[in-house]
Amino acid sequence: MAKMRTVDAAVAILEKEGATEAFGLPGAAINPFYSAMRAHGGIRHTLARHVEGASHMADGYSRAADGNIGICIGTSGPAGTDMITGLYAAWADSIPMLCITGQAPVAKLHKEDFQAVDIESIAKPVTKMAMTILEPGQVPGAFQKAFQLMRSGRPGPVLLDLPIDVQMAEIEFDIETYEPLPIEKPKASRKQLEKALDMLTSAKHPLIVAGGGIINAGASAQLVELAEILNVPVIPTLMGWGAIPDDHQLMAGMVGLQTSHRYGNETFLQSDFVIGIGNRWANRHTGGLDTYTAGRKFVHIDIEPTQIGRVFSPDLGIASDAGAALDGLLELARERQAAKTLPDYSGWVAECQERKGSLHRKTNFDNVPIKPQRVYQEMNKAFGRDTTYVSTIGLSQIAGAQMLHVFGARKWINAGQAGPLGWTAPAALGVVRGTPDATVVALSGDYDFQFMIEELAVGAQFNLPYIHVVVNNSYLGLIRQSQRGFNMEQNVSLAFENINSPETNGYGVDHIKVAEGLGCKAIRVENPNDMPAAFDKAKALMGEFKVPVVVEVILEKITNISMGVEINGVNEFEELAETAADAPTAILAKA
Repeated sequence: MAKMRTVDAAVAILEKEGATEAFGLPGAAINPFYSAMRAHGGIRHTLARHVEGASHMADGYSRAADGNIGICIGTSGPAGTDMITGLYAAWADSIPMLCITGQAPVAKLHKEDFQAVDIESIAKPVTKMAMTILEPGQVPGAFQKAFQLMRSGRPGPVLLDLPIDVQMAEIEFDIETYEPLPIEKPKASRKQLEKALDMLTSAKHPLIVAGGGIINAGASAQLVELAEILNVPVIPTLMGWGAIPDDHQLMAGMVGLQTSHRYGNETFLQSDFVIGIGNRWANRHTGGLDTYTAGRKFVHIDIEPTQIGRVFSPDLGIASDAGAALDGLLELARERQAAKTLPDYSGWVAECQERKGSLHRKTNFDNVPIKPQRVYQEMNKAFGRDTTYVSTIGLSQIAGAQMLHVFGARKWINAGQAGPLGWTAPAALGVVRGTPDATVVALSGDYDFQFMIEELAVGAQFNLPYIHVVVNNSYLGLIRQSQRGFNMEQNVSLAFENINSPETNGYGVDHIKVAEGLGCKAIRVENPNDMPAAFDKAKALMGEFKVPVVVEVILEKITNISMGVEINGVNEFEELAETAADAPTAILAKA
C-alpha cells in the first residue's frame, strides 16, 4: 500500500464520499490539511470572513440539494468554538455537515498550549460525533464513521479535530480499497403501515402533516402521489414547506403560532385524524398541546425512535425513514385504490379549499414608510416558481412564511429550530454553491443582515450572485413585539442619526454603503410602487456583475405581525383581506 500523510488520506476519502465543497479559513494548526487539499486539487474551497460564517455556508450547501454534505474547515481554538452555532443549527434541523478543525500537538493538549481547547467536549452536545483523533492510524476510520453517521438515521453534523502532529504523520493507506460504510435507516413494516392507513381511512377529516424528514429523504414526489391517491389534504411544517407546492389543491396551509396561514390553522382545528411524517411536533407548530390534540387521533412516523412520544404520545408510533414509509404507504394505497376501498374525501377537500380561498391576510397596503406585508406581495410578483428562498429568524421570516409562496422541495431553506441571527447571508452563499443555476433570494431583517454582513465580500470575491431582500425598520422587531407582554420597549431600537449618511433619515446603518464597500450592488426602496422596478434592476445587476445584490426596503418602524400562543387564538394585528384586491397574490383569490 501507499505511504502518505494522514491529511492526504483524509482528502482522498472526502472525494470518494462525494463531499468536495469546503468553506473555511486556514490557520497554522490546519495548514497541513490545506496543503493536502492543494495537492489533491479536487476539493473546491471558499474562503469565508468568519468561521461561523463558513459553518453556515456549509450548512446552506448541505440543505441546497439531495445528498449534499458541506465541509467547514478551521484552525485550532477559536475556529472550533466559532463553529458551534453552525453545528447547533445543523444538528437542530437534522442536516449533515462535516466540520474539521486543527489542534495543538497531542503531547500539548493538557498543557494549555496556544489555541488548544477541548473542542471535542464542547461540540458533543450538538453533533452526532465529535472526536479528537489522537492516533494517525485512526484517521481513515474516523472519516469513514463520520460519513456513515451523517447519513444514517436522523441526519446530523460531525466534528473531527486533528492535532497538527497527527496531520503530518504518515500511514499506510490505499484509497482504491476504501469503501463507504453502509447507511443505516429504519424501515416501517407492512403491518405497521396497514394499521396507520386503516386509522386514516376510518377518519372523516384526515390530514397529513409533512415534516422536514420528507425533504431530507428526497421523498416529496412520493408524498404528493400518496396525497393524490388518498385525496387527503397536506399540512407542511415550516421545515417541510415545499414538499407539496403551495398551489396544489391538497396543500391546506401551514399550522402554528407564527409561521402559519389562517386557513391552515382553521383546517387543522376541523380535522379528526393526523398522520405526521418526518416531523418533530415543534412547539411553534403545535402551541398548547391540549388545543392541538383535542378531538383527533395521531400517527407519528419518524426516523429517530426517541422522537416518538417526545412531545406527546401518539395513538400509533412508527420508527421509519420518511421515504421508506411513503413508499410502503403508496404501495398499500394503490392496492386499495385498485380494489375501490378508499373513502371519498372530496367534500373534505372542498371545505379546505374554501378556507384557502377566503381566510387571507391583507397585503395590499400603499403606506409610506412601507408596510412589510406589501414587500412579500411584491416578492410574489417578482420571483417565479423556481425561486429558492433563504431565511432564518425574526418578523421578516415569520411574515415571509405567512405571505410568500413556495413551489418545491428545498425551495424554502430556513434554520428552523436554532434560528441564529446572521445565518441567512452565509447560508445563501452556500445555497448558491450547491445550486448554481437556481434563483436564490434571501430575506432578512436589518439585524440578521448586520450580524454577519462581512460575508457579502465572499459572494463578491467568488462570484456567488443572489438577491438579498433586507426589510429595514431599524428595530429588533420580533423582540420588541414579545416585550409588549412586559409593558416595555427596552434595548430594541437600532435607529440613530448617521452623520455620514443623512439620507438614511435616522434609520442608522447605511446598508447601501456597507454592501457596496464589500464589493456588492445595493438598492434602497422607500416607496412601495418602486419595488417592482427595484427587483427588476436587482436581477439585471446580479446577472451583469455576478455578485450579491441587496434590495433594502425601508419599512415603518413598528408593525405587529400575526401570532399568538394557541393555534385557535392567533392575534391578527393588521387588517384582514375583505376583497381579492386586498390580497392580489394569494394562491386562491379571495372569495
